[in-house]
Amino acid sequence: MNLAINTSLAEGYTSNSQIARLLTENWVLNNSYCPSCGDLPLNKFENNRPVADFYCKKCNEEFELKSKSGKLTNTITDGAYSTMIERINSENNPNFFFLTYTKQWTVNNFLIIPKQFFTTEIIIKRQPLAETARRAGWIGCNIDISKVSDAGKVFLVKNTKAISREIVKETFKRTLFLRTTSKEAKGWLLDMMNCIDLIKKESFSLNEVYQFEARLKLKYPNNNYIKDKIRQQLQVLRDKGLIEFTRQGRYRKIKYENI
Repeated sequence: MNLAINTSLAEGYTSNSQIARLLTENWVLNNSYCPSCGDLPLNKFENNRPVADFYCKKCNEEFELKSKSGKLTNTITDGAYSTMIERINSENNPNFFFLTYTKQWTVNNFLIIPKQFFTTEIIIKRQPLAETARRAGWIGCNIDISKVSDAGKVFLVKNTKAISREIVKETFKRTLFLRTTSKEAKGWLLDMMNCIDLIKKESFSLNEVYQFEARLKLKYPNNNYIKDKIRQQLQVLRDKGLIEFTRQGRYRKIKYENI
């Protein structure tokens, strides 16, 4: 994977946003592959398609690209809030590629957040544009990827290092079961994965997870059996290979190289 972006394609363009989009899309087309099946190259949808930028002919996964200069941050600027919410709640919402590049036009991070991790909770509504603005009243949004669990951040390039394609595919596939999980069950699993991420140790205890009981009770006030639910979700995550049961009341995170 060549991490250098071909800047010669920008000759004749003056808009910085147009240049960035042209160059980063071209880089993806020439260097990326489908994280789901590994097929390459990806194919580009027609310009200005409202749902996605790229697709895989082999497995039909769709992808939208967001790119920015500088370091990878938790907040990523997106378009209209209402459009994003509608997209998330639709049946064909895309996966999201996030790409960051240096001032020298070299890719330093390139990751995918699979669509099953996109929930309304990670979409932050911005203030409406002022009455004096050309699009007065328009409401944009930001994507807060700090609210996405580690398992939902699949790096193809991390800190200028390209990750093995086999590792990317394996990491991408390990959470696909969430797509066929009910909305309520998926919500619980995503919350539990985030709680586990907050335990900054590879090995952790059931009692440490119980420390999030009050936090989960605030989100699920009608559930009077939070600890029972915690144990149930840990069982599911264990069965799906995201954590490992080591001994009574003890678990271990299962991590891949690109997380």
